[in-house]
Amino acid sequence: MRISTAQIHASALLGMERNQSQLLRVQNQLASGRRLLTPSDDPLASAKALGVSQARDVAAQYARNQGDASDRLGLVDGQLDALTELLQGVRARTVQAGNTVLTDSDRQAMASEVEERFAQLLGIANSRSAQGDYLFSGYQGSTAPFALAAATAAAGNPPVAYSGDDGERLLQVSATQQMPVSVAGSDLFMNIREGNGTFVSEAGGQPSALPNQGTAAIDAGSVVDRQRWQKALNVDFPWQGSDNHQLEIRFSVSSGVTSYQIFDASTPAPPAAPLSPRPVSAVLPYASGQAISLLTVGQPPAAPTSVDFGAQVVITGSPASGDSFKIRPSGQRSMFQTLQDLIGLLRTPLASGSDRSAFSSRLQGLLGDLDAALSNVSQVQSAVGARLSELDALASDSANLDVAYQQLLSSTQDLDYAQAISEFTRQQAGLEAAQKSFVAVSGLSLFQYI
Repeated sequence: MRISTAQIHASALLGMERNQSQLLRVQNQLASGRRLLTPSDDPLASAKALGVSQARDVAAQYARNQGDASDRLGLVDGQLDALTELLQGVRARTVQAGNTVLTDSDRQAMASEVEERFAQLLGIANSRSAQGDYLFSGYQGSTAPFALAAATAAAGNPPVAYSGDDGERLLQVSATQQMPVSVAGSDLFMNIREGNGTFVSEAGGQPSALPNQGTAAIDAGSVVDRQRWQKALNVDFPWQGSDNHQLEIRFSVSSGVTSYQIFDASTPAPPAAPLSPRPVSAVLPYASGQAISLLTVGQPPAAPTSVDFGAQVVITGSPASGDSFKIRPSGQRSMFQTLQDLIGLLRTPLASGSDRSAFSSRLQGLLGDLDAALSNVSQVQSAVGARLSELDALASDSANLDVAYQQLLSSTQDLDYAQAISEFTRQQAGLEAAQKSFVAVSGLSLFQYI
């Protein structure tokens, strides 16, 4: 077969271009550190690398969300610390206010200090995140959650109005989990159980609506058997369906002997009761500091034969005839209302022993409300702390997952440098051989032999 000079040149050029292309490909691999430069290099490995890269990007976004959630909850936790410190300071002043040597002017000064704490409390309640949204407004991040009410608490209105809602903003921190990154202000500041959390004990309640005249004071009371309390409230005792469940302990003094009797003062009165209040216990002797069990021993249909509420109160001091104390199931009140009531109480002058007795009883009740507020803040802070701990664990898992994705990507698309350098040397030698052989072949000519 005859081969022309043109064919020799074309074939040599094609071979050198092919060798140069292969050499350039290996050179690009060495420069980038990647084995896969285009999907055509290894379609199966390229598809696998694409899936791993996408999964890694999603995991990276979850990791960023975890960081954002941790930052937001850190701000909430800081505000809860400030709130705890504020309430503890108010509680210390409340305990101090019970000192009998203090004058009206001393209590006025304390009231002014509590007013400053009230303003600080409002500032904490309206605190914002770094993005400018309110931390305690529920879903209404752009709405200031708390504002002073137009009417005063003296007119029977709450001192602060809440404009947020009960929601908690969520952030997706993993494929299957959303993390609350805010706290509803209604749960933290507003809906706090009164008294001991089950019932409230306080002075007053007699038909004359006059303050107690004696020096007796009642404690917050305690529930010794919660199952009995619930059963008495809902099954045994005819309180069910009443709008204002209330027991009343009334005192009478005759010939120097003090006794008490328990009444049902619920309003409206249960259907079986002809009037309210009505006696539901026998007349019993009173001893200062002795626990009074909440028991009823009335006769049907006016009252059940015997009901044990599983609760007790302790009354100390000397009640006057006609003095009374009431016990009702706990409702809900706000921190702002508690501080407002404390300010009003501290500004009230004490002109008599009965005034001091009423002041002491009311102060004890407000102290219980402050303890309930502190307990509520502690519960919320525990929940926030648990979320932060969970975020730390998720961040650790995300870091480990990212390492696993990197290793999988490396095994799929990264270059084996030893193999690549060997291939580069081989391709380089092939190109040089092709070039030298072309020079040798192109130099052949019959004219050299003529």
